[in-house]
Amino acid sequence: MASQRRQMMQSHQSWTDDLPLCQMCGVGTAPNCTYGPDGKDTQSHPNEDGHFRFRGEEGCFLYGVFNGFDGSRVSSFVSQCLTAELLLGQLKSTHTDSDVRRILSQAFDVVEKSYFETIGDALAEKATIISQLPEGVSFHQLSPQSQKLSERLKDLEQEVSGGATAVVALIHNNKLYIANVGTNRALLCKSTSDGQNQVIQIGRPHTTENEDELQRLAGLGLDVSGLRQAALIAGQSSTRRIGDYRVKYNYTDIDLLSAAKNKPIIAEPEIQASQSLEGVTGFLLLMSEGLIKALESAHGPEQANQEMVAMVAAELAQQGSLEAVAQSVVERVKRLHHDVYASGRQRASHCSRHEDMTLLIRTLNYTLADGALTPTQARVPPPRSIPPITRPPRAPALLQETEAASSDSVAARRCSQTRPGGCLPMLTSPSSTGCGGRTTETSWGHRGPQLGWGLSDGGGQDLG
Repeated sequence: MASQRRQMMQSHQSWTDDLPLCQMCGVGTAPNCTYGPDGKDTQSHPNEDGHFRFRGEEGCFLYGVFNGFDGSRVSSFVSQCLTAELLLGQLKSTHTDSDVRRILSQAFDVVEKSYFETIGDALAEKATIISQLPEGVSFHQLSPQSQKLSERLKDLEQEVSGGATAVVALIHNNKLYIANVGTNRALLCKSTSDGQNQVIQIGRPHTTENEDELQRLAGLGLDVSGLRQAALIAGQSSTRRIGDYRVKYNYTDIDLLSAAKNKPIIAEPEIQASQSLEGVTGFLLLMSEGLIKALESAHGPEQANQEMVAMVAAELAQQGSLEAVAQSVVERVKRLHHDVYASGRQRASHCSRHEDMTLLIRTLNYTLADGALTPTQARVPPPRSIPPITRPPRAPALLQETEAASSDSVAARRCSQTRPGGCLPMLTSPSSTGCGGRTTETSWGHRGPQLGWGLSDGGGQDLG
């Protein structure tokens, strides 16, 4: 069965190879690194992130960013096979919102089960070897034959270990759906009818800081206070993951999870209610956890979303290629992160290393810097600015600190020079008067959008 499923998955991969890539999209990446005393960076492991960006039939588009851990096997598998589960005839223009949500959820379930089937042979061999090795005997005390079995066991453990988190965006019938499993992030920047801009975080990360996730785990019989205190569960911050068989099938052996009545770590996505993209101008960002954490480590989490949007908008104003835009933003975050580490200032201790970083940008009716129109329905101007964000009293001090730490941060907060077609969208501190207006930000939670967008403080907490 496992070998048959592997052949099927390989077949799916060849089918998706024939799907056209979306030309309204760009992707930037950077590998993980650890800084040495001399400031030079060293890559700790091969890049474990994955992504896809396909254009399907009947006006359907599919994008995804996957953050792998303990190897790239799961992120690679999911990025190859989730597309096959969604774009090979499953989605029709006649499908309703509930149909789309059901198909998305089923796709994640099928892909994870398929992954576990592909490692079934290795798991069976692993169990056989464990039964043959004597207990409580060190490697050097084993016979030569048993040492070979022990080495094989290590290889098998590496082969089947690991998992991934995922954020997937589906555009279907000109509506946006976001499916999230874990700690990646989706941001939507769009202009409003009154000329302002919204920076919208769609959904919240699945961590022990998410009250809804804590309630879910408490319902399974787990100690919420212990989960809060531990923060990490089996070495990861996410409470939802794809793969990671050691946690999924051996959770009773993990102290934090042993009391659970059912599997506490799941791959079920939270799917946000659809939002119409009709007449929307702006861009969608999908980011791996490594990119988010690198920026937050350098400058703090308070305005990370606005800073990311400002950097993307600045590059869109200068670059003629979406691929160049995405890569430039990733390199810029990498440089900011390194500069804070090298500065020795207050946040330097948070920036000794960063994980793999991936940024996917999908424009929405957005004119690029050279005037070339992306393949959209109509010619409309890009968002003109990202005005000052009203912050709590602590924000000016934070901005002052981070601006002193990095010249890139200074540039990201200053108003831009006027250019044909608009201004470079840049952030300013609350006390600045260089740009007028205001940006609202909302966190679009799993309950779906309300009748009005709520103002958020940038961390997903409603202010009113």
